[in-house]
Amino acid sequence: MLKRLIVGLATLLMCAAALAQQKPAEGRDYLALNPPQPVEATGKVDVTEFFWYRCPHCYSLEPLLHDWVKKLPRDVQFRRVPAIFNNEWALDARLFFTLEATGDLARLHSGLFDAIHQQGGVRLKGDAYMKWAADWLGKNGVDLAKYDAALRSFSVETKLTRARQMTQAYKITGVPAIAIHGRWLVSADLAIDRQGMITITEYLTGEARKRLAAK
Repeated sequence: MLKRLIVGLATLLMCAAALAQQKPAEGRDYLALNPPQPVEATGKVDVTEFFWYRCPHCYSLEPLLHDWVKKLPRDVQFRRVPAIFNNEWALDARLFFTLEATGDLARLHSGLFDAIHQQGGVRLKGDAYMKWAADWLGKNGVDLAKYDAALRSFSVETKLTRARQMTQAYKITGVPAIAIHGRWLVSADLAIDRQGMITITEYLTGEARKRLAAK
């Protein structure tokens, strides 16, 4: 009997240890943002992905993230922010915000991502990259006159400034990175793999929903 009790206790302790390892931990699996960043007072949990179109890791995360976003509950809102570390990264951010301004972003975001990594865009820089992108967009139904007018518009410039500010304020050091309600940051540097990023993001989103519901 004593032997069975000892074996049973050991099993319980092993299970508890396994559960503790599975639960994401601050500092090991994600970072706490200090100070926390303000989010829109919409009554919803804010989940923000920081990305770069030419980042291979962002590209590999995209299918998993896309499937996860489709299943989000109504009290969670998801958005993307192109991270900006330098002028080259700003080109991709300009593409993103211009397509948003022309109303083509939802339709072409995934296709543009694919084209960049499968059709040679990722190897280009500067003006050559922007010309390649414009050619691809034109072939995929974008009104290039409307696109050119939005490319340097005040609205796009304002959003570029805001994206730069957010990249710094959220202390982004690499992409992909996912911020949950301005409080926590999940980065590719800490997660074991891309699925791990989604798992940790889902856990933290659940924690944020609990906090929001308790208010």
